[in-house]
Amino acid sequence: MALVAGILVLSLLLVMTLCNVAVSCGASPFISSNMADLPNVKTGVVLGTNPYRKGGAKNEYFFNRIDAAVELFQQGKIRDIIVSGDNARNDYNEPLMMKRELVKRGIPDSVIYLDYAGFRTFDSMIRTREVFGQDSFIVISQEFHNKRAVYIARHFGEHAFGYNARAVHNASAYKIQIREFFARTKVFLDFLTGKQPHFLGRKVEIK
Repeated sequence: MALVAGILVLSLLLVMTLCNVAVSCGASPFISSNMADLPNVKTGVVLGTNPYRKGGAKNEYFFNRIDAAVELFQQGKIRDIIVSGDNARNDYNEPLMMKRELVKRGIPDSVIYLDYAGFRTFDSMIRTREVFGQDSFIVISQEFHNKRAVYIARHFGEHAFGYNARAVHNASAYKIQIREFFARTKVFLDFLTGKQPHFLGRKVEIK
């Protein structure tokens, strides 16, 4: 029995490792930390997270993504920005918090579009095309996250690229990398089961 259990565990780890390798290799040609490597597109998609960590400290993941979005806009790589995140509760609104920070940095309110139903990266990528009508865009997040997002988007035929925001090196980074390992495996489960976003809803025109 112990031998069988050990084989099953090793098999599962092998499958999960292969899933991670597939995501990394499949997306790597389309993401970069150098914006000169990326095409000019109409829209950038900033993936959401909480701007503050437990205890009230600033969440570098959030602010580094904002910095990256501002860089792309100022350099003319993108002309519009979708901020996609979680707004499942009335007292928690990632898209609005991202918009406020972008406006504070000088991005015009008129070019920012809020995706309130980006509960998961999977949802954000599908909604970018199905709700906002964009099938060519640059995803803005950290490298590990961009790989998964771009892989999902390209699986569904979207011409997605990724601009890597500055990495974060703190005590939480290790936990996030472990979570990402499992999240990449979940990508393939979503594909196999025909998973759909929680919500689609009415279309939003990006002028």
